[in-house]
Amino acid sequence: MFKKLLPAAIFSLLFLSLKAANDSIVKKKYFTKALKTGSITIDGIPSEEAWNTVEFGGNFTQWQPNEGKAPSQPTQFKILYDEKYLYVAYWCYDVSPDSIVKRMGRRDDFPGDFVEINIDSYHDKRTAFSFTTSVSGVRGDEFVSNDGNNWDESWNPIWYAKTHVNKNGWTAEIKIPFSQLRYGNEKEKVWGFQVTRRLFRKEERSTFQLVPQSSGVWVSGFAELHGIKDIPMHRQVEVAPYVTAKAEKYKAEPGNPFATGSDAKVSAGVDGKVAVTNDLILDFTINPDFGQVEADPSQVRIDGFQNFFEERRPFFIESRNIFDYQLTGSEAGGDYDADLLFYSRRIGSSPHGFANTGTGEYADVPQNTSILGAAKFSGKTKKGLSIGILESVTQREMATIDKSGVRRKELVEPLTSYFVGRLQKDFKHGNTIIGGIFTAVNRENGLSDILHRSAYSGGFDFLHYWRNRTWYIRGNVVYSHVTGTKEAILNTQTAFEHLFQRPGATELGVDSSRTALTGTGGTVRFGKIGGRPGRLGQVFKFETGFTLRSPQLELNDIGFMLTTNEINHFTWMGLHFQKPFAVFRNARLNYNHWSRWDYSGKFIFQLFNVNAHATFKNNWQTGGGFNWNPLEITNNALRGASAFRHPNGMGYSYYLNTDYRKKVQGSVSFSNFWGFENTTKGKDVSLSVIYQPTNALNISLSGSYSYYRRRQDQFVENVDFNNTIRTIVSQVKQNTLRFVARLNYNITPDLTLQYYGQPFITRPVYSNFAYVSSPMAKQYDDRFHKFAANQVKLNGDQYLVDENNDGITDYTFSKPDFNFVQFRSNLVARWEYKPGSELYLVWSQGNTADNAFNELDTPIVKSLFTNAFASQARNIFLVKWTYRFLR
Repeated sequence: MFKKLLPAAIFSLLFLSLKAANDSIVKKKYFTKALKTGSITIDGIPSEEAWNTVEFGGNFTQWQPNEGKAPSQPTQFKILYDEKYLYVAYWCYDVSPDSIVKRMGRRDDFPGDFVEINIDSYHDKRTAFSFTTSVSGVRGDEFVSNDGNNWDESWNPIWYAKTHVNKNGWTAEIKIPFSQLRYGNEKEKVWGFQVTRRLFRKEERSTFQLVPQSSGVWVSGFAELHGIKDIPMHRQVEVAPYVTAKAEKYKAEPGNPFATGSDAKVSAGVDGKVAVTNDLILDFTINPDFGQVEADPSQVRIDGFQNFFEERRPFFIESRNIFDYQLTGSEAGGDYDADLLFYSRRIGSSPHGFANTGTGEYADVPQNTSILGAAKFSGKTKKGLSIGILESVTQREMATIDKSGVRRKELVEPLTSYFVGRLQKDFKHGNTIIGGIFTAVNRENGLSDILHRSAYSGGFDFLHYWRNRTWYIRGNVVYSHVTGTKEAILNTQTAFEHLFQRPGATELGVDSSRTALTGTGGTVRFGKIGGRPGRLGQVFKFETGFTLRSPQLELNDIGFMLTTNEINHFTWMGLHFQKPFAVFRNARLNYNHWSRWDYSGKFIFQLFNVNAHATFKNNWQTGGGFNWNPLEITNNALRGASAFRHPNGMGYSYYLNTDYRKKVQGSVSFSNFWGFENTTKGKDVSLSVIYQPTNALNISLSGSYSYYRRRQDQFVENVDFNNTIRTIVSQVKQNTLRFVARLNYNITPDLTLQYYGQPFITRPVYSNFAYVSSPMAKQYDDRFHKFAANQVKLNGDQYLVDENNDGITDYTFSKPDFNFVQFRSNLVARWEYKPGSELYLVWSQGNTADNAFNELDTPIVKSLFTNAFASQARNIFLVKWTYRFLR
């Protein structure tokens, strides 16, 4: 079927591409000059005589909402330079200066009115450095890659900005050290650049160089900056030592020598940056501490899949775009079909082992694996070669076990080395890109029955654009190779992601003698991201492709992978209305479908989706979608006992957001899905309110509630009975409630106070137990054998099953119900007392209410608020001081 349909589909899409047209962007030019006499004081008032030596840049054009029209308020700028700095001055005129919105926020919040310059100093037409200055003085900076499709806020260079409001509007001056940019050694340089102004009260954006939204590009459409000559190469050297003092208070546990009620420690470390060349930077950290980082949101899953947590640690998020390598991750695929070869949260995660304690013994087990040190070597050369190398070593972690003062130690995590290498090369001004990646994890001996001794993965990727970058084809291939003991490799074969033991899977087979496993995967995607707008400004876009994961693929030592043994097809197409029409500011209409086969060739999944989204001219936003799921056979739900046919179903979703420019804004969203014949049901409702009483204070409150029910097919446990596997299933009703509170108070742009708090509860309750008798039966009820009331009896935390009714227990399974209550919060005061040097005061509170685990009869709201703020909370008080030395 694929051989017949795929060539025809590709031929049809290529034929459409011949009809597509996209006018080339006519580039503006700006000519700067060197600052030869006098000096510039960065005070936000560009009154120095030196500014008169260069011409104004101006004649901005609206980019949003009325692309191509004149902006509501004019903007001008000038650019100068000397041997060390690039200087930019802005004149943001406004006939109503009292209406300028001066909202504040932390760095990279981009609040209120702002002006921004993007600088493509490589002039590779793919990457740029972005510097944003809000009228309130808040700085924002981002590294732009993939021609504007990726904006990395984690990049935090040293630069300077001041603003001033006057009767004609507002002005700003910025100073950017050349050491923070990357450029070649040409005598006379030509850089790409763009200047953008945001008029917040109208949510209007105007640009110096118009880059049509329909073009599908950004950096490659920039204007050109000429006139920079004979600037020396600046080697960036930054060293930032830090000292952290931490005290913990928690409920003491009588008799436990490791839980006395309080702990305290002082630690120190150092971070640094060294420019090996002007293009390539070495970042390093020794004994890092990330105590100021916001806590992860609470997550609990009962479907067997692992949770994904965003990276929040500064060292790992800065320049992470260089190390990004997804098996796919298309607009069509999304989370449905995206795995990572490098997932930095694996480094410094919780130990894999646990302490074996007996009666009267207490254990002190590290919560996280300590990172001894890490280094990154990254950058991009003038010839278009991007390089990223990361090496990190985590400490051997031991649990200390005490019994009446006698102590012993047990290994819970071996010494481990993590390595990632990434290369990409641009050709034809970035229209063709090829690259590769290699990762390695190597562990010392220890925990060899559960951990791989070594794990390697690699890949090759390509991207090619044509017709002014409106059409593209991209893809990659990946491989993995893990080694270890027979026990470790057997665990991998039978793990949730693989399940080689599944009966009836002709493509699989467990081999208990294996000491290595090698897998492959790949994706190819073909699509259109731009073109000439239609009469209403609409642009047709689409993407289609395939992704493969062999059953043996294993990425989870240093990557993130949900499952394997899949061949996925996806298609997305949409009409994007990018210019205002009728009551709309812009709108999108999309169609998606997904299909899946396993490696035996069995068709196991299909889903269709339509969705629409719109922004009204009053800046309210709304959208929704509808799903139809006519087929779903899961190879994972029964944990290897067999494949299982899930019920067909459908669902819908909707959201509404009010105007975020107002002092009070809100949003509401809900979704609902159901299986046919009343087999499954789920709904989610969320509500949030944001209040901005002053420019300096922002308060937000949100709450969400979800209900999830499966009538009979929720997995409970696999048990042995008469040399066969009994897969116990049941009805489940799961209620989840979450509240999030945030407060941001900006005393100055460099002195901020932030609070985050989240109470969370989830409670799945199981009933109507049965075992799976015919997992692929067409009729839902034919898939189970339900136990009679006298066949199942609860005894403590165990259910006793007398299947043959002879009065003797045939087998048991654990009671699966639980009530999980957790509260997490952070209060952080941050003062950047000089650029790059910071003082943090942090109070963190965490409470996981273990005593509420079996509290199933108490109303869920009462259980949440009774237990989330109980006295067993752990409080952490931390002071962190950093000082950055620059050369």
